Order: sequence, then structure tokens, then C-alpha cells
Amino acid sequence: MLIGLIGKANVGKSTFFNASTNLSVHTANYPFTTINPNLGVTHVRVNCVCREFEVQDNPNNSMCIDGIRFIPVKIIDVAGLVPGAHLGKGLGNKFLDDSRQADGLIHVVDISGSTDFEGRFIDPGNGDPLEDIKFVEEEFDLWFFSIINKDWNKTVKDLETRNLKIEDVLYKKMSGLAVPEQLIIETLMELGLKGKRPDEWTHDEILNFAKKIRKKSKPLIIAANKSDLHSSEENIKKIREKGYQIVPCASEAEVVLRRASTKGLLFYLPGDSDFKIKNEESLNLQQRHALELIKQYLKKYGTTGIQEIINKICFDVLKTIVVYPVEDDIKLSDKKGNVLPHALLVNKGTTAKVLATMIHADLGNGFLYAIDVRTNQRLGAEHVLNNNDVIKIVSTTRRG
Repeated sequence: MLIGLIGKANVGKSTFFNASTNLSVHTANYPFTTINPNLGVTHVRVNCVCREFEVQDNPNNSMCIDGIRFIPVKIIDVAGLVPGAHLGKGLGNKFLDDSRQADGLIHVVDISGSTDFEGRFIDPGNGDPLEDIKFVEEEFDLWFFSIINKDWNKTVKDLETRNLKIEDVLYKKMSGLAVPEQLIIETLMELGLKGKRPDEWTHDEILNFAKKIRKKSKPLIIAANKSDLHSSEENIKKIREKGYQIVPCASEAEVVLRRASTKGLLFYLPGDSDFKIKNEESLNLQQRHALELIKQYLKKYGTTGIQEIINKICFDVLKTIVVYPVEDDIKLSDKKGNVLPHALLVNKGTTAKVLATMIHADLGNGFLYAIDVRTNQRLGAEHVLNNNDVIKIVSTTRRG
């Protein structure tokens, strides 16, 4: 799974990236600080099954801290978007090409309104984050449209002369966007285009098809960044009144907490609603003031929002569940004795055999059955897995 960070230039995408990965990519107060995409690893946060199974120590070979499991997910921060990106303006072509790899998108918005339409800094409250949301979605829609509409007359001619199906042609056109053919068929049927001759499609029908496909194949969540600034509250209210689902966040606050935790100054886990300073005397006046402001923000919003957004894009938007594969169903371990060594994010609807193939192709090829460790029941190849299942795969073949 790959999550993409998108947004207008200078809204804090790279800071969000640093906050979610604990890395340090360059940030600055001018557009296009990010040119080449930054690729890193973030984590979803879940309650580990180790407590349920009364595992004495934290699971081996994993990120489990006091029963909180952190499961890795890849994340990519791409160049900021400017109006006309779908026509190649700014770094538009590069932005869109880099972001097409993502399964889901986090749209980072400057909710404080402290950047103008092209990402230049202005006084907080003078920018319009609602317009920013609309413009980024429109650029994506027009980019999809340009790919689908390109050489449309040739597309129509190929359908007539080569007796092809419209879904096959569209699938080929969008091969670089990783759009499943079944999704194309479903969208054609929803819009009443499945049985309509493509030479009779109107401009608006092609555009509506592009919009639907974009929303389904690149679903997104809106991260209302800089929500710790005074001008953000009114904008959050205004955007929610328009029906948008947004999550307030403060990327800089999360960066401060993670780095202070890494340095041993405080105890904090990503997604916590509070933090504990280990030694007050080790902090200078400026650090204490910064932490006090963050504490006030946490009281207001519950968390910095970064972990909540990562969890929402994976679980609510992309509809994944967590499965724990083990080789020894008694010890809950792999062959090396590591207890609950892996927690995998899989799509809802994943079957036992698909899980086996995900672990290793050989396990899938020789699949006999799976075992639900909780109930000790045998599960067939088509059994659909549930969230937090602990599963043993029984196969005629070993992993290569």
C-alpha cells in the first residue's frame, strides 16, 4: 500500500511527511521546496492482539509498545500543485505522474488561510482553503479527463473496426493509473454508459466518467493542517458546513513531540492524547513554552491529528483490516520463535488463499487450508478473513 501526500504548494506537506515518518526532509517558506518525491514509511496504530492472547512480553520482531501495534505503510510526498497543473504548469506533469502510484491520497490543506492560490505566504485568514480543496480536486479530474479523452475519435474507430469492448479500451488507456477493469465496468453502468455507443458520448459524459473514476480509484481524505493557528477554527467550520469530511491537524506539533521523544525528553506515542515530560530540568524556557502550547492543542482536539489521518485513510477510506499470520498456532510464532511477528494490512474481503499468496506465492500454490487460531477451525480457500484474525496457513509447499 502506498499513500500519497498532495496539495497546493507550501501548505506543509513536507512537514506532515516528517511528522508521520520521523524523517527530516527539507522544508522552506517558498513554493516547490519539494521537487523530487520523498518516499518514507509511516505506521497505522492499532491495539495488538498480544493482550488478548496474554503474551507476556511485547511481540518479537515487531513494533508493539505496551500493547499498541504500529504497522508500516509507505507514504510519498510529491511536489506542490499550482493552477493549470494538468496542462503541465509548474511541476504539474511531474506531480501528477508521481501521485498516480498511490492507492489513496491525503490532501493537505492550509486551513489557516495563510497561503495564496499559488502557495505564496500571506497574512493568516486571507487565503481560502475551500477554494484550495476545489482546485486540487479539479486538477486531478481534468488530468484523468485528458488521459481518457485523448485521441477519442481513434478510440471510437478502434471499437468499430476491431470489435473491442469499451471497458477493455478504457482499461488500456488508464493502465498507468492502476485502475482495475472491474471498477471501470461498475462506473460505466452507474452512469448509464455501458450500453451507449462511445461516438455518442458527450464532453460532459466523458468528464463525469473521469471524475467518478478518479474518486473511486484515488480516494482521498482532507488533512486540515495548521489548525493550531488562530484563523483556522472558522475555516474548519465553514468547510464542514459544505459537507467535506476533514481532520484538523498540527504537523509542526507532531514533529516536536516525536523528536523530543526520540531524544528521550518525554514519553509520547504517535496518536496519544497527551505526553509525559521525563525531566523538567532538561528543558529550556523556549521548549517548555512550545510544549505548553501543544498541550493546549491536545486538550482542544484530542490528538495532533497526524495518526488519526493515517488510520482513517487506511481503514475508513481504503477499507483495510489487520491480520496476524503465524506458523505455530500454539506458540503464535514463526519458525524462528518470533511471537506474533507480522501484522498485515489487507483489503476487506481478502480470502485465506489470497493471504497465503500474499505471504509467499509457494504457500498459495500449495494451499490446503488455514486455521483460525482462536477457534482452531479449519478455513477453506474462499473463507473471508475478519479484522484481527490470527491465521495459520497449511500448505503442501514451504516458502522459497
